[in-house]
Amino acid sequence: MEGIKDRAVTDNTENVKPTEVQLKKYDDLIDLLKSYGSVAIAFSSGVDSTFLLYAAKEALGDKVIAITARSCSFPKRESNEAEAFCREQKIRHIFFESEELEIEGFAQNPTNRCYICKRELFENIKKMAKRENIAEVAEGSNLDDNGDYRPGLVAVAELGIKSPLREVGLTKDDIRALSKYLGLPTWDKQSFACLSSRFVYGETITREKLGMVEKAEQLLLDLGFHQVRVRIHGTIARIEIMPKEFPKLIEEEVRSRITASFKEFGFSYVTMDLIGYRTGSMNETIKRF
Repeated sequence: MEGIKDRAVTDNTENVKPTEVQLKKYDDLIDLLKSYGSVAIAFSSGVDSTFLLYAAKEALGDKVIAITARSCSFPKRESNEAEAFCREQKIRHIFFESEELEIEGFAQNPTNRCYICKRELFENIKKMAKRENIAEVAEGSNLDDNGDYRPGLVAVAELGIKSPLREVGLTKDDIRALSKYLGLPTWDKQSFACLSSRFVYGETITREKLGMVEKAEQLLLDLGFHQVRVRIHGTIARIEIMPKEFPKLIEEEVRSRITASFKEFGFSYVTMDLIGYRTGSMNETIKRF
C-alpha cells in the first residue's frame, strides 16, 4: 500500500501538504492499526472518529467495522452523516439503540456523568465486536483531550479500549490538516460533544430538554454559525459561538429570529456568553466544588 507521502492531494482540498511530522504520525497510525488485526471503531461522525475510521479502513480493509449508538443525546444529523460516510466508504456499519437516561445515575447529571455513559457504551460495543470476531475496539480521543476534565477516558482505560490517535501523538490540528489532505468532508466540521454536556452538573437531564438544545443548536447551524453550543441552565439558554461571529448574532433580523425560535422551543430567556465558544465550559464550575 502506498504511503500518505506518495499521494496526490484530492480535488476538494487546497494544494497544501501537511508537515513532515504530521505525515509521519499518520504513517505511525496506519502501522498501529495494522497491528490490531481487526478493529471496531466507535463512530460518531465527528472530526476525530471519521479520521480514525478512514485510517482503519486503509490499514485493515474489510477487517474494520463502525459501530454507532443512537440515542436522544445524539442529534439526527450526526446519525445521518455517520450512515452516509460508511456507505460512501463501503465500511460495514452497525447501529444500536443506547438510552442513557435509563442508566442508573446518568439523568441526575453528576460530575462523572461521562464516565457512567462511556462505561455502558463501550461495554456494549465490546460485546458487539466479540460477536463479530473483531479483535480490538478503538475510540477517537486525541492528544488534546488529555488537558481537559474527561472522566469518560477513565472508562476507556478500564475496559481496555484502544486510543490510537492519542497513542501516536495526534492533536486536533494534526487531524484537521491530515483530514483536509485526505479529502475527508469533516476536516473543517465543527467540534461536537453529546447534548448531555450542555447541562449544568446536578441539573436533571430530560428528553424534553435535550430536544430543546438540539433544535436550538440546529437553528444556529442553519443560520450559518460554524461552531456553536447552547448551554442550558434551567430554562435559560446560554449561546456560545466564536467571538468573530458576535456581530452576526446581534444583527436585528438574526437576533429576533433566534429569540423567537428559542422561546418556541421552551426557553424562557436567551443569553450570549461574552467569552464565546470553548470546549468543556460546564467543567469550569467543578473547580468551585
